[in-house]
Amino acid sequence: MSKSLVIVESPAKAKTIKKYLGKGYEVLASYGHVRDLVPKEGAVDPDNNFAMKYQVIEKNEKHIQKIANALKNADRLLLATDPDREGEAISWHLRELLNERGILDGKEVQRVVFYEITKRAIKEAVDHPRSLSDDLISAQQARRALDYLVGFNLSPLLWKKIRRGLSAGRVQSPALRMIVEREEEIERFIPREYWTIEANLEKDSQAFSSRLFLFAGKKVEQFSFEHEESATQVETTLHAAAKDELTVTKVDKKQRRRNPTAPFTTSTLQQEASRKLGFGAQRTMRTAQQLYEGMDIGHGTVVGLITYMRTDSVTLANEALQEIRDVIENRYGKENLPEHPLTYKTKAKNAQEAHEAIRPTSAAIIPEEIKDHLTPDQWKLYDLIWKRTVACQMTSAIYDTVALDIQCGEGNVFRANGSVMVKPGFIAVYQEGVDDQVEDENDKRLPPIEKGDQIKLLKLHKDQHFTEPPPRFSEASLVKTLEDYGIGRPSTYASIIYTLQNREYVELENRRFTPTDIGKIVNRFLTEHFTQYVDYDFTAKLEDELDAISRGEKNWVPLMRDFWEPFNQLVVHKEESVTREQVAQSRDLGMHPKMGRPVSVRMGRYGPFVQMGTKDDEEKPKFAGLRPGQKMDSVTLEDAIELFKLPRKLGQTSEGEEVSASVGRFGPYVKYDSKYASIKDDDPYTITLERALEVIAEKKEADRNRIINVFEDAGIQVLNGRYGPYVTDGTKNARIPKDVEPKSLKLEDCKVLLANAPARGRRGAKKKKASTSKKKITAKKKTKTKKKIATKKKKTTVKKKI
Repeated sequence: MSKSLVIVESPAKAKTIKKYLGKGYEVLASYGHVRDLVPKEGAVDPDNNFAMKYQVIEKNEKHIQKIANALKNADRLLLATDPDREGEAISWHLRELLNERGILDGKEVQRVVFYEITKRAIKEAVDHPRSLSDDLISAQQARRALDYLVGFNLSPLLWKKIRRGLSAGRVQSPALRMIVEREEEIERFIPREYWTIEANLEKDSQAFSSRLFLFAGKKVEQFSFEHEESATQVETTLHAAAKDELTVTKVDKKQRRRNPTAPFTTSTLQQEASRKLGFGAQRTMRTAQQLYEGMDIGHGTVVGLITYMRTDSVTLANEALQEIRDVIENRYGKENLPEHPLTYKTKAKNAQEAHEAIRPTSAAIIPEEIKDHLTPDQWKLYDLIWKRTVACQMTSAIYDTVALDIQCGEGNVFRANGSVMVKPGFIAVYQEGVDDQVEDENDKRLPPIEKGDQIKLLKLHKDQHFTEPPPRFSEASLVKTLEDYGIGRPSTYASIIYTLQNREYVELENRRFTPTDIGKIVNRFLTEHFTQYVDYDFTAKLEDELDAISRGEKNWVPLMRDFWEPFNQLVVHKEESVTREQVAQSRDLGMHPKMGRPVSVRMGRYGPFVQMGTKDDEEKPKFAGLRPGQKMDSVTLEDAIELFKLPRKLGQTSEGEEVSASVGRFGPYVKYDSKYASIKDDDPYTITLERALEVIAEKKEADRNRIINVFEDAGIQVLNGRYGPYVTDGTKNARIPKDVEPKSLKLEDCKVLLANAPARGRRGAKKKKASTSKKKITAKKKTKTKKKIATKKKKTTVKKKI
């Protein structure tokens, strides 16, 4: 009997699929990607048709070796990685790697694709394998090469012009631009005053309200009454005309339908999980991955609970539709079941990465019935997916709506709107959330009223309002906007948001994104000097071209060349023409009133700071870091003067040590003599001498406890460290064995321990990684010690990305 080796990405998935396939099949996991571009310049070679140099991902070498060993006993290799471009690329990399090692000779290699981990879906996929898709692989190769070339050229430029540790990305940078531009729009916003006039009315003991719609025969607009005086005048006129009673002149009754929303795509799932569950994009996708790979829900067998979660399709399989309709009829009644299944159309231009929307693998698996077998996050997300999927195949919600026109004297009309839900339909199961809630005047109950009825006036009142700035982006609204612009793809939204936060370009406050000072400076640099490459339309067009490659409509190398040549020239030009001072975005605040020196605020290598004086002055400039919460854009001269008050002299210790408070590179501290004690809960601008002495006493006590023994003549100490006791001579550290009492160590014992200890590495230096395989693909050694951005005179190179 022939034997097949099946490769999936995750070990959890491997165990489940092994049970489904049974004898004749071995199932192993690749643990994600098996190789990646070498992390150095030259990994993508623009001069050689963008040839790409790969190396094995070290942590996955043991898994590759296990696959290679298992393949020796198999006749066929089935590559069953995830059904998207990433999955196609992983399968291709694995095939190439095994082929290079000569392991595939005489073996049949096929690609297997499934969108849900169920026995039926797995067996059907294995029975209908295909070959690897060159088009999908090319699209992924192009995407990876583009991201590499952008990152490895722009990031070093940011390091040189702003500070180390920064990064720029092909998709992340337009996303940052969105957040910064929204913040700038909010800062520019000037509130505008307006007034509304409302009437509190009553009919048959039921109170309701209405808003002024016509005044003196003219329609009332938002800014019809911009001042209290005009609103008061209108209110007085209406009071005189009303005489405590108004007349209904028009009753307009209609029936309104509200249709269900399409089933989830990756984007809409992330949006709704953010709105309804408070989940970030990464948390959503991590939990969805768990539901997709499956778990035991009480039957002794692992079951995949949802279909593949990276998709922009809104279609549902026919078998799934029938099962969903059966659940609706049984649980919610036949009256909530449409005559025919409902269909939806995707807005995405290229929905081929998965053939279905995100749905339960079986609608018959009711969330409440499996709650005890899931974690809280898993249950909440499954419940959300289940309800959205079921609701999308239910009848519309039906409302009876009423609009009343109520006259108050000649030419003055109040309008009241109300609605009553006649049939809940899909709303009985699920209702879509919104990012920024606005009160719906139609969702009010009105008493039974007919034309000609007299309505009692309880109160007339004017209300002051101010226009509000646009809201900051939430995770949900950012994902939606990225999708609307066509920037990124479903699988990239979570990583975009993670990178923006990880690089400290944005902060999430009250679930809304606010750009940091460094985020604003990076965005300003990119938008001013690399305008085209952070342009929304340009980025979206590039995504469309990558999609065209995946459909076999375009070749990826010409696309790369069209992008690279002008981009590389611009990088070279900006590296030479833009100074660090221009990028730092310094802002003059004025002259110090006492010192008579200019004061400015700017960005430095370790963050934003204020500076008094200039580098050309005879006296050296004075610097001070901003306080937590202070922003470069809002710092004033008065704020800066306060910052220059550090270091503050506080007094002396009982031993005569001078005590001061200040802020350093690693945060606020108290200094005594030449030693330092960090302060966490105190403000260096307000800390008292008494409190500082307490901090110093705690530090001295900690230092005393840290020192176990000192051999002064030999320069050797026995200390308590973060990871336990150790011996040090200032150059090398040696751990003390657990069975040895530190206090008992003699000088000779310490010398022996130090002699056997490894040399202490330089902080920040990268460790050399040992090769784990003779056949591992490695990059050529560098011939240059200093990296330079490519110029026309030199051979094209690419710089290292962080």
